[in-house]
Amino acid sequence: MPLWLNETDVRALLPMPDLIDAMQTALAAFSAGQVNQPVRSVIEVAPGHSFFASMPAHAGSIPALGAKLVTVFAGNASRNLPTHLATIVLLDPQTGELLAVMDGRFITEARTAAVSAVAVRHLAREQAFRLAIIGSGVQARSHLEALAHVRPFQEARCWSPTAGHVRKLAAESHPIPVRAAESAQAAVVDADVVVLATASPVPVIEDAWISPGACVVSVGACRPNQREMDPVLVARARLFVDSRAAALRESGDVIMAISEDRFSASHIVAELGEAVTETRLCRADAGQVVVFKSLGLAVEDLAAAHLVYQRALEANRGAPLS
Repeated sequence: MPLWLNETDVRALLPMPDLIDAMQTALAAFSAGQVNQPVRSVIEVAPGHSFFASMPAHAGSIPALGAKLVTVFAGNASRNLPTHLATIVLLDPQTGELLAVMDGRFITEARTAAVSAVAVRHLAREQAFRLAIIGSGVQARSHLEALAHVRPFQEARCWSPTAGHVRKLAAESHPIPVRAAESAQAAVVDADVVVLATASPVPVIEDAWISPGACVVSVGACRPNQREMDPVLVARARLFVDSRAAALRESGDVIMAISEDRFSASHIVAELGEAVTETRLCRADAGQVVVFKSLGLAVEDLAAAHLVYQRALEANRGAPLS
């Protein structure tokens, strides 16, 4: 009988270290051509950054089949609701039968940070001690948890336009101590790893602020008319993406720079899944700036959902769907 798994179930069944490893495997499978998935289909529901997206995929090597249905409603913040909501449908890849329906909000939050951890594991310098985070929402919190598993960060400097949110974040207990920065520049200068987790449609950092050898991870600006990085930075960096096809269709940080003749599509060095299996792609020298542009892939959601489902069966957890 199919299962319903709510967010409480998902949280209990999805420890971050296991999720990071699952994302690494899923990314490698995607880049090896072992995953069948289209670029997500997105429709605008209403003016004001309200979107509905469908993200189906089949990954025979996991094995997993299904889809995530996700909404992004910027106005939800004023309603005390998450801006990103999602539901994941998991199907039997042998028969097409329904296996489970589960809340996808936490999976989206956690797998995004877990993918960033995979990027930092392979693209950042080994001795990365200084972390900067631009943003103070759920992604800031999930990245503080995930990145602590892959590098020995001593502190995280955080900035966002909402100073009260940053102060709240800094006052909380995290695996990496958080210090509020007075500006975006103060946060990122001399940082070994910079995470951009914003809702900004325009760049929030400048190229001159980024130190040689830094690794920049961008998880915001997922529409073709939005970007959160200085295009000069993207042009000078060694650029990695989760999906070439998605980056050339969805990422304003890539699409807009190409339209401005700053670089061509060949500026993308590799997909992260390729870098996972071919370490020679990662960085040529310690002083090179590396950028990872993350858009989010359906296979990431399905790999996480498959892990949750298997653990739910083992733990006899979840409510039957009749």
